[in-house]
Amino acid sequence: MRIVVALGGNALLRRGDRPDAAVQQANVDRVVTALAALAHDHELVITHGNGPQIGLLAMESAADPALSRPYPLHVLGAETQGMIGALLARDLYNALPGRRIAALVTHTLVHADDPAFDRPTKFVGQVYGEDIAKALARHRGWTIVRDGKGWRRVVPSPKPQSIVETETVHELLNAGTLVICAGGGGIPVVADQDTGALTGVEAVVDKDLTAALLAEEIKADFLLVLTDVPCVYENFGLPTQRPILDATPAELGRVGFPEGSMGPKTEAAARFVERTGGLAAIGALDAAYEIVHGRSGTLIRPDLTAG
Repeated sequence: MRIVVALGGNALLRRGDRPDAAVQQANVDRVVTALAALAHDHELVITHGNGPQIGLLAMESAADPALSRPYPLHVLGAETQGMIGALLARDLYNALPGRRIAALVTHTLVHADDPAFDRPTKFVGQVYGEDIAKALARHRGWTIVRDGKGWRRVVPSPKPQSIVETETVHELLNAGTLVICAGGGGIPVVADQDTGALTGVEAVVDKDLTAALLAEEIKADFLLVLTDVPCVYENFGLPTQRPILDATPAELGRVGFPEGSMGPKTEAAARFVERTGGLAAIGALDAAYEIVHGRSGTLIRPDLTAG
């Protein structure tokens, strides 16, 4: 079975973790342990978030006195793809001796007129207290909004239209290679209408929506979205909270989920299932094997009664 795995940013740097290299390496070890059993039995394409990492790089870039201006987000996104891809690839080499592993830096095409550019929603970086967050908004020109009990930066998140390197990914898979790609949703680019030339843009594409699009383009059988909760919950965090263990895309759509957290995950899963007739699931990283085998998580399946 061909599986696209979408790792949440918290799989590599969890809320409250110090953004140290050693901390991220320890989290990568945990990721690879969770995925190794799947990799033995299935074709895997691994994508990952980069919210904490790109936020850290953006902060460092904005504060660097040697720069006349901070590096743009699309460049920082490329840096995070290279860093996280290398960490994952090295651990996977060690866990899967003899297996071909490739970490690709990939680009995601978006529309220049996407309304998301005027309405930032994508969280990046760490959580701040209110006073520090408002000071950063003033000094850096950032858009800051509440995230749980704290405050975080948000940036534009245009919808992915295609992955530029899809054919390369397909060829690597057909050669038996485990592929790591589309990290952080991919480097966001727009194409010139006349020449097709690509230009990077100031945005971060949602990694779950990119993972769903990639899964569709490479004809995957299963989209596995891994996060820090065991399944999808209706009314999460409220006294009326209840787990959703099995749902069709239409049933998920009737519930409604927060745009900054579970919303993109359920949207991505539903979109993949609707467009391909395949299966998707959302659940906890450490239960990845159990989720694929129907023993954990939330399964999103086609509505067999539709039509």
